[in-house]
Amino acid sequence: MEISLIPKKDIYSIIPLLRILNETLSEELLQTRLDEMILQGYECVGIYDRSKLIGICGLWVVTKYYVGKHIEPDNMVFLPEYRSKGLGNQLMAWIYEYGISKGCVASELNCYLPNKKGNAFWENEGYEAIGFHYQKKLKS
Repeated sequence: MEISLIPKKDIYSIIPLLRILNETLSEELLQTRLDEMILQGYECVGIYDRSKLIGICGLWVVTKYYVGKHIEPDNMVFLPEYRSKGLGNQLMAWIYEYGISKGCVASELNCYLPNKKGNAFWENEGYEAIGFHYQKKLKS
């Protein structure tokens, strides 16, 4: 297995994995959003089995007043046949080292309450729930 940042020129290669998370979003919409996200500092790390992309995790490096500079893993997903093999832990170890190399002092993320397996994974990684994630749709 190899873990590395996905080059910006290859960012659309993550779309099949993103569609596992949400089949309702079209490929065209995901391409448009990825283009915007890249301009806002989005990066994505991939884990490969030989040359096959089997898992991804989006990354944001941001600074907030209450925590300082931190890395935010976003939308980790693996192909179903590669789940429950310890690869998530390997990917997170890479992400923590990457965050440290960028001067980050912490890692924060969002995980939906109904995602019991996801929440258990993050708790096993040492994360603590410190708040709620709220969203309000704005009229366009």
